[in-house]
Amino acid sequence: MRSRTSTWFETKVKYQKMMEDGMEKPVVEQYVVDAFTFTDAESAITEEMMSYISGDMKITSISPAAYGEIFFSDMDKDDKWYKAKLQFITIDEKTEKEKRSTVTYLVQAGSFASAVNHVDEAMKGSIVDYVISSINETKIMDVFEHHASKKEEKNDVPEYEEQPKGE
Repeated sequence: MRSRTSTWFETKVKYQKMMEDGMEKPVVEQYVVDAFTFTDAESAITEEMMSYISGDMKITSISPAAYGEIFFSDMDKDDKWYKAKLQFITIDEKTEKEKRSTVTYLVQAGSFASAVNHVDEAMKGSIVDYVISSINETKIMDVFEHHASKKEEKNDVPEYEEQPKGE
């Protein structure tokens, strides 16, 4: 189980999907992409989907995700995505009253029970008490993470400190 914090966008893509019986059917599928802006999200989902779609596609929706962190599973059977709302419980030192703040996560799991287990596993190192207030299965098909391209290593040594070549 690994987690990744980023700026996520939920996108919907409409295209003609080849069904098992050989017929094409128009579908709208939801995907999540890691991007900085709406423009980056559009570019990322277009690039990712080009390898899966042979015909035309239309991006019908792009919206910022309600979560900033995703828990990824490395198990093959974990093929669904769940939104988990957690309430973190703290005590206000001045009023000595319980205070709850809600945070949403996206969790990759194979079932509701495994989603709960994955959340507990991811949170076991936390020192803050929490309660899982809800876990709901989503229609998200996949999550595409941004992987920075490896650029040439830049020489950060100022020119006046560089050794002349050949020495």
